[in-house]
Amino acid sequence: MVPPRPTSGVVDPSGGIVGSFSRFWQRTYASDHIGFVLLLVGYLLLQFFVEPFHRMFSLNDLRIAFPHAEVERVPLLNDFIYALFLPLGVLILANLATHAPPHKHHVTVLGLAISLILASFLTDVIKNAVGRPRPDLLARCVPRPDTPRDVLVTIDVCTQTDHHTLHDGWRSFPSGHSSFAFAGLGYLSLFLAGQMRIFAHGGGGGGGGGASAGDKVEKLVRGDLLRALLCGAPLLGATMIAISRCQDYRHDVYDVCVGGLLGWTVAYWSYRRYWPRLGSWRCEEPYAGPLGAQDVVGRNGYGRVRDEEEGLGQGRNVGIDLGVLSN
Repeated sequence: MVPPRPTSGVVDPSGGIVGSFSRFWQRTYASDHIGFVLLLVGYLLLQFFVEPFHRMFSLNDLRIAFPHAEVERVPLLNDFIYALFLPLGVLILANLATHAPPHKHHVTVLGLAISLILASFLTDVIKNAVGRPRPDLLARCVPRPDTPRDVLVTIDVCTQTDHHTLHDGWRSFPSGHSSFAFAGLGYLSLFLAGQMRIFAHGGGGGGGGGASAGDKVEKLVRGDLLRALLCGAPLLGATMIAISRCQDYRHDVYDVCVGGLLGWTVAYWSYRRYWPRLGSWRCEEPYAGPLGAQDVVGRNGYGRVRDEEEGLGQGRNVGIDLGVLSN
């Protein structure tokens, strides 16, 4: 009988610390939470330790000669209320009202958090790199009286003593309020559209009278304007926040449009990481997620794959097109 080979100093990938960590990493949302923390730390570092690139400017440039609004229509705190706390409250209440399982609560809040922090991080990276002057830069700068008006000058001509007021004058592009508003309220709009099945196809009642189930659902969805307007209301709110930045002369239309597009893109990207497309007939249920994040697969509906989806969804909780159902 051949004696077993010594295993001292050899790490078994299926066991030990490495194996336990690998299983933990693959079966939980640890990577998502760690990624969120890294983005948060990066955002805070940008806020406190990074100054923007200071582009040269001219005192004759009327585009940066607007007055500085001491009182903003939507202060930063209000932007947090409208784009973070309000969507968060609606998401939690909606899940509680539908008796959602813990998994759905988790991915709903996690998706919103990642959307907001990623949009904020990307916005600040671009802001500091571009260094575009705000429309109220001259009022912030308070240039010296002897500054020439017909040449390009630098920040050295400014007499403003408030550090934040001065340097924030070169953070015009893109609009942070706009990107944050669309990242939070845009995510809420997507969530509501999925829960109310605004764009869902299939999965309706039984056919009858020569009409298929899919036809009945499509007619119902197209005629339900009130639900569609409700889902679009958060986008209107985000748009009004963006417009307020132009009214306060903090940004121009170009800044808020790009900021809004950035926030909406991040919101959609974050939403789709956890939820099926809005056209899926299971759009109101999130993806199952890692196995370790579930209690017992199939026991309590937490990440459960429906019987009719087995074999078609390859074990994933995803939507199925009408073409598949009709075959």
